[in-house]
Amino acid sequence: MQVFREIEVADLVDLLERDNSIKLIDIRSVKEINTGFIPGAEHMPMHMLPIKMNELEKDRKTILYCHIGARSAKACAYLMENGFEQVHNLRGGMIAWAKSGLQMAQ
Repeated sequence: MQVFREIEVADLVDLLERDNSIKLIDIRSVKEINTGFIPGAEHMPMHMLPIKMNELEKDRKTILYCHIGARSAKACAYLMENGFEQVHNLRGGMIAWAKSGLQMAQ
């Protein structure tokens, strides 16, 4: 059984600067993303993941995040169970991003 990896905020920032092929997905609700989101992230609410999963590339590095990282960890596990190879969870989610003082998009 494969296990998804977690990524720290600083490592995500570095990765986004170096690699523009990263798929960054915000799985929070519409109400949650209205408070701000990570620039460049695509919104795909968690409940839509099973329906929209076929829109994602199984071998592309994909990083998911939510408010604190719990829901996105479950979403990562779900994707791994469905054949996705490079799935990462943002440890601490949007809270960790905001606490780092990084820019948020509206």
